[in-house]
Amino acid sequence: MAEKLLEVKNLCVSFKTRKGIVRAVNNLSFSINHGEVLGIVGESGSGKSVSMSAVMGLIKDENAEITGEVFFNGEDLLKKSDEELRAIRGKDIAMVFQDPMTALTPVYTIGWHIREQLQLHSDISDKAARERAIELLEEVGIPDPAKRVDQYPHEFSGGMRQRAIIAMALSLNPKLLIADEPTTALDVTIQAQILDLLERLRKTYNSSIIIITHDMGVVSELSSEVLVMYAGRMVERSTKSSLFANPQHPYTKGLMNSVPRVDRARTSRLETISGQPASLLNLPSGCAFRTRCPSAHVACTEQPAFISDSNGYGAACFLLTQGARS
Repeated sequence: MAEKLLEVKNLCVSFKTRKGIVRAVNNLSFSINHGEVLGIVGESGSGKSVSMSAVMGLIKDENAEITGEVFFNGEDLLKKSDEELRAIRGKDIAMVFQDPMTALTPVYTIGWHIREQLQLHSDISDKAARERAIELLEEVGIPDPAKRVDQYPHEFSGGMRQRAIIAMALSLNPKLLIADEPTTALDVTIQAQILDLLERLRKTYNSSIIIITHDMGVVSELSSEVLVMYAGRMVERSTKSSLFANPQHPYTKGLMNSVPRVDRARTSRLETISGQPASLLNLPSGCAFRTRCPSAHVACTEQPAFISDSNGYGAACFLLTQGARS
């Protein structure tokens, strides 16, 4: 049996607001082994980024409540102090943040960002850290890295900033890389290069990758397993091949049907999922997707259990039970 690198059990994240409690993540459980790539997909507001921020220990809002267990190499991250988490973040777990235009401090050079992380987690001289920064920029495809290392973020394009952020994340060869929408707002050529870069990281260092995206094309390119989230819950988990061949949950089917397919004849307009994502302040009773689901029935007013096999693959839908079909 493969060794689990990260195991999340019953993770819940909620925020107290003036309008009520926002239940951003609700009983999320999954695991990822060494060298695997897990794609987390869903519409905006489904809980993808919040769940991974909780895993990283980045949610410090006094109105936030986080419960559950997050085991990394067998140790519960939710029980660690801020100092202990700082020793893990960047070194063992790294994150590529969603917006490359705001993720870098504008008053410091690109090289400074990389050197700071290197020197925070290792005993390395300024000269050696600078040389390593240049090597990393070259690895991620930044032209003329010896010159670019001393430039500021505003001198980089969006795609180059994203590469610089990835260089920072890769600087200490992390065991787990969390990439939050790493290809958003980038042209397709740069997208392909970044996905190739992440795949090289996985093969070279046997790193595990969690990639957060709403782009099913990114999922098909990089992921080996896929976790689908809706309104803070996991509604389906599957291997990539099974998900694309035979999605189980109506929400997953809606996502798949809204993606252009080059292997199918174009006979009509792309399908859309009706309605709007459920409000996390006022979730409908039972299945949160039922107000948008074409297969909804009376049983859906109750919360469906997640029906899974021994590998944890399955879906949370009454259509998967015999009683709902009758």
